[in-house]
Amino acid sequence: MAISAKMVKELREKTGAGMMDCKKALTETDGDMEKAVDYLREKGIAKAAKKADRVAAEGLAHIKAQGNTAVIVEVNSETDFVAKNEGFINLINKVADHLLENKPANVEEALGQEVEGEGTLQDYFNNQIAKIGEKISLRRFEIVERGENEAFGEYIHMGGRIGVLAVLEGTTDEALAKDIAMHVAAINPKYVSRDAVSEEEINREREVLKQQALNEGKPEKIVEKMVEGRLGKYFEEICLNDQAFVKDSDQKVGKYVASKGASVKTFYRYEVGEGMEKREDNFAEEVMSQVKK
Repeated sequence: MAISAKMVKELREKTGAGMMDCKKALTETDGDMEKAVDYLREKGIAKAAKKADRVAAEGLAHIKAQGNTAVIVEVNSETDFVAKNEGFINLINKVADHLLENKPANVEEALGQEVEGEGTLQDYFNNQIAKIGEKISLRRFEIVERGENEAFGEYIHMGGRIGVLAVLEGTTDEALAKDIAMHVAAINPKYVSRDAVSEEEINREREVLKQQALNEGKPEKIVEKMVEGRLGKYFEEICLNDQAFVKDSDQKVGKYVASKGASVKTFYRYEVGEGMEKREDNFAEEVMSQVKK
């Protein structure tokens, strides 16, 4: 298939590899982005598969707890100027209250629900868009219930750029739960524990590491042991319990929490705009265009 400049650019951003290497990798793998990432890693050209999606839309992540129920929500705007506006902050607070009270199953259901004095939630958004003059949208949310002897950990970073809601079981220590939420915000694990990683993902990583070792010229008889050692490092990157705790790097998160008689049940981490295409604006030109009016 034809390899476009956009595909090469995307692969470069994912791997940090050079343009020609990226083009060759895409050509060799017939344009398959995941296989191209693996190809570059096997050749030792990409040190790691950078999974961080490009941050796109602006907006805020917000968390609100009420009794044994909490919600984490992301609302997007077109610019960070609007996201910092008092009206936008009031809006996300109102949305969080609505979600806690009505507990919709998904975004579509939420937008169709009635809001007192506003019509539906979608109507409320439309009214706010008319006032602000910028697109605003409810992107995602998660409503979380905690049981007995469980604690919510809430952490908002950079005024709402990243929001983390963690749930610990075996404790009601909210300070401990918040520490874990802060760690998740900083290190961005994908899973709580190794048990949550699929066999498919593990086998894929194992194969990449094996080819990487063979391409380094390592003897085949020691490759298997090397792969298992490197796989352990991979788990440390993606699994919360295996990571060195940010507040005490001598301890793993899982063992630290266990020493307090608790364990991590789950977490939700929202980074505003992750995985969305970013609008590329030239703000200097935009300001000048307003000045000339």
